[in-house]
Amino acid sequence: MDIRIVEIEPALLEFGGPGDFIDPKVGLKEAGPFDIRFGAAQLKELRIGLVGTAEMNNKALQWVETCRNHIPTTMKNFAQYPDFDGFEAIFRSTLNTNQLWTYHIYDEHLNKALQINDDSNRFETVLELFNEGIRRIADIENNRPNLIICAIPDSVIEACHHVERKLTLKEKTTFKKIANVNRITQQLSLFEEVVVETEEDLLYRDFRRALKAKAIQAKLPIQIGTNRLFSDGRDNQDTATRAWHFSVAIYYKAGGIPWRLKSDSIDTCFVGITFHHVKTNQKSVVKSCLAQAFSSDGEGFALRGGDIAYDPDKTKMVHLSENQAYELGLRIIDEYNYRTGLSPKKIVLHKTSFFDENEEYGFRRAFNSIPVVELINLLPTSFRLLKHNNYPVNRGTLCIINDAQSYLFSTGYIKTLSTYPGAHIPRPIEIRSNEDIDIESAAKDIMGLARMNWNTSSITGGQPVTIFFSRQIGGILAELNVKNIENIPTSFRYYI
Repeated sequence: MDIRIVEIEPALLEFGGPGDFIDPKVGLKEAGPFDIRFGAAQLKELRIGLVGTAEMNNKALQWVETCRNHIPTTMKNFAQYPDFDGFEAIFRSTLNTNQLWTYHIYDEHLNKALQINDDSNRFETVLELFNEGIRRIADIENNRPNLIICAIPDSVIEACHHVERKLTLKEKTTFKKIANVNRITQQLSLFEEVVVETEEDLLYRDFRRALKAKAIQAKLPIQIGTNRLFSDGRDNQDTATRAWHFSVAIYYKAGGIPWRLKSDSIDTCFVGITFHHVKTNQKSVVKSCLAQAFSSDGEGFALRGGDIAYDPDKTKMVHLSENQAYELGLRIIDEYNYRTGLSPKKIVLHKTSFFDENEEYGFRRAFNSIPVVELINLLPTSFRLLKHNNYPVNRGTLCIINDAQSYLFSTGYIKTLSTYPGAHIPRPIEIRSNEDIDIESAAKDIMGLARMNWNTSSITGGQPVTIFFSRQIGGILAELNVKNIENIPTSFRYYI
């Protein structure tokens, strides 16, 4: 057995000033956000709207004021948890709020909604109270905010975190009828002949995802804030750490570019292909395809692919049809072209299951004008490596066995932090492809994409961003799909 160990160097990130950095916090403090390189394009003012009860909006205002100032860390590992120097000092941008951008939900209205016995009705009523505030602020014609903080009290989290309902007898009958028609007469295209009298409705809903979907329709990004963000607590992160994560997230959502992955390669579009399970009162379990794409410049977007009806007689492994893969591939190229002004010279597809022949043929047919196309499987494993040390293997360790199997440890001991910030023995991901690819180059890309999570300032994330957000994005797109929303924004800043 031939075992080869390769250490993938940490990904370098680019910021506003000269120099390359490994840690986003260090880069932001020393060089500022990436978009200050473009001068007029930089986000010099971040306007924040507020939607919540008067008490929660006041807490949000106090938190924003806290983030304007220097916050010393209370953590021992200063390399991992540094001081927060204040938003303007770090991002070269001001944080502004205004009564015009503030919407108060009356306590009596919220309390009345929370007392509704029916779970679905209570969920929808409370959701609409917040949605009304989002719509009101979105309708401001001049000088509207860049994003909205939805300040959610604990009572809403407890009563409306999620809602799940069972099918009615009538819906069960329709559900069974459609499933039978779909399974028995699929080749005769009789599915369209089934008349469904009830409106399609999700059977499981998550409040956070539903609220994100409402904000997307209003074309305003939101940041959800709770007492865990606004207030210190024994089981909470320290104030400086929360300020770091919050500030990076709102800067990106408001339209800024915190940092960019340094790359000497050709213009590349990285795409994550994942599936999200959705169940409605009209359909069998549907596995809907999601494409999460990122340019080498860092711009991200999310696209909805085709649905695959659930078939209990088939394996759990699901795949797109050739035509679905082809159409999704064309949409990826179009969206990339729209955002960057050019077509990619290289497309890399990441998928957590194998590409079957139909998927591969469909994608390659769509990408026939792209010079370099790589279809890569990123698979979970139970593979382990141990070293003679108190800590596990280094993050970025690539183990290649017989030049046939490759395992990448995207988590592990981090030299710059002098620690392993995980709770369990690191599990690597297996990198596979149906064709010969440069495994070390693919591993380097994966490690770089793990740094492109602009919802946090942490350097410890292990999954590439092409795969990481699939679950929450799927839930948001499911909310939008039920209402048949067309021309929704695709920018990633609306979904995280």
